[in-house]
Amino acid sequence: MKKLFFAIALAAVCGTASAKSKTDTLVVTTTPQMHCANCENKIKNNLRFEKGIKDILTSVNDQTVTIVYNPAKTDKQKIEAAFPKFGYKARELKKGEKVQRDESEQCDNM
Repeated sequence: MKKLFFAIALAAVCGTASAKSKTDTLVVTTTPQMHCANCENKIKNNLRFEKGIKDILTSVNDQTVTIVYNPAKTDKQKIEAAFPKFGYKARELKKGEKVQRDESEQCDNM
């Protein structure tokens, strides 16, 4: 009986571990830049419908959109290609790259 219980428990643990999908992360900046919570919400609300996207984090202060996605379902090019559908252009940031805020730009989402 102990062996049967052990085998079932082992199968459950192995099944859970294999059920987790791999994810990758893409960090982009946008043109036009984000200025407010409305800008952030516009990006999040439109990207969440793209296939394979798991999580979206935005930062107006850093001018970044961090996207966690399943590489088996989408890729960086497809994600970047989604931005023009809702009025933005995305550019991948290199690791450690900082973006200057353009104070002269006006927000269209207020």
